[in-house]
This record gives sequence, C-alpha cells and structure tokens, in this order.
Amino acid sequence: MRKVYLIFSCCLLALAACNNGNTTNNSGNADSTKAAATAARESAHSKLSNAGTTLLMTVVTKYYALKNALVATKAASADTTAMELVAATDSLQSFLQNNYSKDDTVTVYDKLHPYLDTILTQSKQVSAVKDETCEKQRLAFGIVSSAVYGLLKNVDLKNAGIYHEYCPMAFNEKGAFWLSDDPDIKNPYFGKKMMECGEVMDSL
Repeated sequence: MRKVYLIFSCCLLALAACNNGNTTNNSGNADSTKAAATAARESAHSKLSNAGTTLLMTVVTKYYALKNALVATKAASADTTAMELVAATDSLQSFLQNNYSKDDTVTVYDKLHPYLDTILTQSKQVSAVKDETCEKQRLAFGIVSSAVYGLLKNVDLKNAGIYHEYCPMAFNEKGAFWLSDDPDIKNPYFGKKMMECGEVMDSL
C-alpha cells in the first residue's frame, strides 16, 4: 500500500512540474510575441518623418483593435475601437495637412487624402451600425482594410511586421482582405464560424 502511495505521489509531482513548465513556456511565448510586435513598430519606417510614421503606426494599432473586435464578434467593442480609429486618423490627417501640403505640385497629403477620408467615413459607419452579429460592420471594415493598405503602400511603409491576409469566402465568395500583426489566420469576416479561413498574401 505504501508503494502505491509513493508511486501516486511521484506521478502527481511529475504532472505538476509539467504544468509549471507549460505555463512558463506559454508566458514566454506571449512575451516574445509582444516584444516582436513592439520591435516591429519601433523599426518601422516610411516616406513620412519619424513623427508622421509614429502617428501612422497609431492608426495601424487602432485598426488592429477593430479587427480583433470583429474576430471576436463583439459589436460593442467594434463601435468603440472604430471611433478610436477615427481619432487616430484625424490626428494623422491634421499632421499631414500641416506638414505635407505646402507645394504647388501634387503633395503627399493630396495622394493620401482619399485613403484617409475613406478610413474616417467607413470607421464612423462601423460605429453607427447597431448589429450584434457584426455582419454590417464587417462590410464597412472591408472598405477600411483596403484604404489602410492603400495608405501604407503609398507611404512605402517597411519593417512594420504587417501581414496582408485574404479570405476568398468573405461576402458570398467575393473575397476580402485585412491586415494583421500575426501571420496566423484569425478571420475578422467570419469570426468563430471560419476562424482559420484565409492566407497571407504579402507583408510590409
């Protein structure tokens, strides 16, 4: 009986050790992922000044928050994060207007203005729509995603760790893109219904 008890105790200790090891590894993975994302933001550069690139990356961060709300199908969070994206885009637009619209020729601001306006208009639409399923919000989000991608390409953003991802099944198989800081697919157009539907098309 004593031998059985000792064997049982050893098994429990071994299991506890394994669980502690797993917790440490998961925590370490989360920390390293967060550190990589921070490093990517800090090393990002574009045609804009450092101040402009920082404001641009704030827009990207707020966009990610909106995307994550739709992945989780949380309409209230989507409302809130959409308005945070509006505020960040407003700040970037004001900065560009004050610093990049003084030439007689076509300016950086002139080129970026259509993308900024689309992000503002469609983000406000996400917030205005009241739909617990998030389906109507996702329609506007698809347009926001295209505008954010166009904005980033036009300022030649690099080293930002941004993945351009695509789902061919979105919107009745018309397909739609989104941006992510993670190459693992978490689909904002379907959420839990088809979380892993999609692929990485390119990266910035």
